[in-house]
Amino acid sequence: MAKMHEDLTMFADLNPTQKTHTQSMETLCKEIESENLVLPVYQTGLRWIKQKNVDLYNFIYRGKAPVAPISMNIITDVEKAIEQVSFIHRNLITGNLMGKHSVTDGQQRLSCLYKAYINDAEFEDIVFDVSRAKFMIVTSAIKNYQIPVGILLNKNAEVFYNYMNSNSFLKNDITKDAVLSVRKKFFGYSFVINMAENLNEEEQIGWFEVLNNAGSQISKLQMKFSKMLVQGLDIYPEYVNKFVEKIETINLMKLFKTKDTEVSYPIAVLNPAYEVLTKQPTHALNFCPIPSDTKEGSLVKLKPAELREIINNTLNYLDETILFIKNENLKKPTRMEQITYLLGVFIFNGSSELVDEKKQRLIDWYNNVGFTNMPNAVRRQTFDTLLQEIVLED
Repeated sequence: MAKMHEDLTMFADLNPTQKTHTQSMETLCKEIESENLVLPVYQTGLRWIKQKNVDLYNFIYRGKAPVAPISMNIITDVEKAIEQVSFIHRNLITGNLMGKHSVTDGQQRLSCLYKAYINDAEFEDIVFDVSRAKFMIVTSAIKNYQIPVGILLNKNAEVFYNYMNSNSFLKNDITKDAVLSVRKKFFGYSFVINMAENLNEEEQIGWFEVLNNAGSQISKLQMKFSKMLVQGLDIYPEYVNKFVEKIETINLMKLFKTKDTEVSYPIAVLNPAYEVLTKQPTHALNFCPIPSDTKEGSLVKLKPAELREIINNTLNYLDETILFIKNENLKKPTRMEQITYLLGVFIFNGSSELVDEKKQRLIDWYNNVGFTNMPNAVRRQTFDTLLQEIVLED
C-alpha cells in the first residue's frame, strides 16, 4: 500500500526564490574584477559573436523588458565545490573558494558588460552612435558623433569625461548630458539574481543543464575536458573556439544545426588525429568524425602536450580543407560532415596533396554524398570506405 514520502513536506517548504535579489551592472562588474564572481570550470569559453554583444547593449538601452536573470551558487562548503575559473581569460582560481559566487547561468551577458567596463580591445569597434541612438559595429574610422562602448561604459569616469571633452561634437553640454544619461542607465541597470547555496558538483551541473542545455549531452564533454584545465590546457579557447571561428569566417555557421554541435563536431573531428598519433593498427569504425562518436574519455587520458599536438594538427588540416574546397571550386558544403570527412582523409593521408585520380575520386564523393537521414552506422561505413579508397588503397 502506498504511503506519503517522508521528504514531501521538506521539499514543499524549500523555497529558493526567497533568496532572489537584484544587483546593478556596476556592482556585478566590480565583483568580476575582484574575482568574487567566478565560473565553474565546466563552463565553456565566450561563444557570442560580436553582433550578439551589440544586441544586448541595444536591448538594455532600448528594451521594454528586463534582461533575463543571472543564476549563481554561493560556495559555503569548499569540500563540495568544484574548481573555479575567472571571467574572460579563464584563469584557474587559486586559494580559498569560501564565499565565492559561482555563475551557473549568465556568463555571456556578464562578460559582454565587463568587456566594456574594462575597455577590452576586442570591442574597440563597437560604438554608441549619438545620431542614431543605438549601439553598432563600425568598419571604418570612428566618427565624432560616436563613442566607443569601452569609453562610454568605462569603469573610470575620468576616461569617459576626457573623451567627451576632447570631442568637438560630444563636448556640447546638451549632448554630453544626454550621453551621460546612457552611461548612468547602464551602471544602474538592475539584474535579478537567483541564488543557490552550497551546491555540490552534481547539483550545480544539473542546474546548469536545465538553464543552458535543456538536457543535452554537452555537459558530458565540458566536464571531461574541464579537468584538464588543472593541467594547464583549456580546450575551449585553445581549440573549440578557434575551430568555430574558422567556420564562421567562411560564413558556414549554419552547418552547426544545434548549439551543442558547436562543441561536438570539433571534438569528434579530433578522432583521426588521435588515431594517427596513437598509431592505431586500423581505423576503428566508431572513431568517425561525427558528433555521436566524440571520444572525450580517450582524449583526456593523453598528456597535455599530446592533446595539443592533436589539436594543432586538426586545426592545420581544417585550414587545408577550407583551402581545398576553394582551390577546387567546390560548391559550398551543406553538411559539416563534408568538411570533417575531408579533414579526416587529409590527416590519415598526411597531406591534402593527392594524385589526380584520387583527388577526382574525392571530389566526386564530395559532390554526390548525401547525409540527410543517413543512419550513424552508414555514416561510419561511409568514412571508412572513403579512407580505404583514397588513403589506404594500394
